[in-house]
Amino acid sequence: MNHILNTLLVCILLGLVSCDSMEDKKGRFLLKGNNELKEGNTKGAVAYYDEAIAIDPEFREAYFNRGMALHRQLKFPEAIADYSQAIKIDKAYREAHIQRTIAYLDFGENYKALENTRTLLAMDEQDVQAHFLQGLTWTALKEYVEAEKAFDKALSLDPENVELYINLATVNYHLEEWDEAKMNLSLAKNKNPEHSMIYNLESLLYFEEGEYQMALKQAERAIELEKDDPYYYNNRGLYQLYLGNLEEGLKDINFSLKQNSRNLYALRNKGIYYHKKGQMDLAERFLREVYEKDPTIGLLDEYLSDE
Repeated sequence: MNHILNTLLVCILLGLVSCDSMEDKKGRFLLKGNNELKEGNTKGAVAYYDEAIAIDPEFREAYFNRGMALHRQLKFPEAIADYSQAIKIDKAYREAHIQRTIAYLDFGENYKALENTRTLLAMDEQDVQAHFLQGLTWTALKEYVEAEKAFDKALSLDPENVELYINLATVNYHLEEWDEAKMNLSLAKNKNPEHSMIYNLESLLYFEEGEYQMALKQAERAIELEKDDPYYYNNRGLYQLYLGNLEEGLKDINFSLKQNSRNLYALRNKGIYYHKKGQMDLAERFLREVYEKDPTIGLLDEYLSDE
């Protein structure tokens, strides 16, 4: 009897040790993956998260973190699938909903991003980040009035958030609310005068007013603060074109396209360059390509009407 009892006790203890070691093991793989992710080794991170998931297929943090690693690799469908699996395990997993919304936006699935922001707000109507993401999503959908409402709501909850003032000013710009845009940029600058996006947006406002030299100055200030942003170089290139510095402008536009070949504004600006050079066939090719993809982009009608 004692022999049977001792055997049973040993089995129970072995089972407990086995369970503990499995928990410890998957946790170690998660931590190793996190360290690799922190160091920028996304492939190594994914390999460790794979190991953690193999041990526990219901390990929500491993799916979420693997999604983050895949997201950084620009593997958007795979990242979205992992965020979705984490949410399937835990429907209230806020961070996974946040990151899935961002991944949808990055992948151009704007309506899915919008639906995800509605899910977040159903979980918590006072979630500032959810309102912010909804504003970004409405902006991506070019529904600027709705975007303005979302950013206003977020600001009412977090009035010290510089990013909200900048994004609201961006919406003001698209709605041609010039005074409101300047006011929001001024508020943003008072809170953080070293934010590069402030100067980039100011440059666009100066361009609208025909103040090309001031536009160039603000674009250069933005580049000083954020040396690798392709959009800043593209805008500076446009201002150079309007100041008659065509080759300098083309250099900036080409740099921008090298960083992001899908930037329609940069392709438009390259068309403007060829137009100003008198190379109308090339101008037509670039401008028509942009027009077919997004006819709402500014300056297209002006230059295409001359063709």
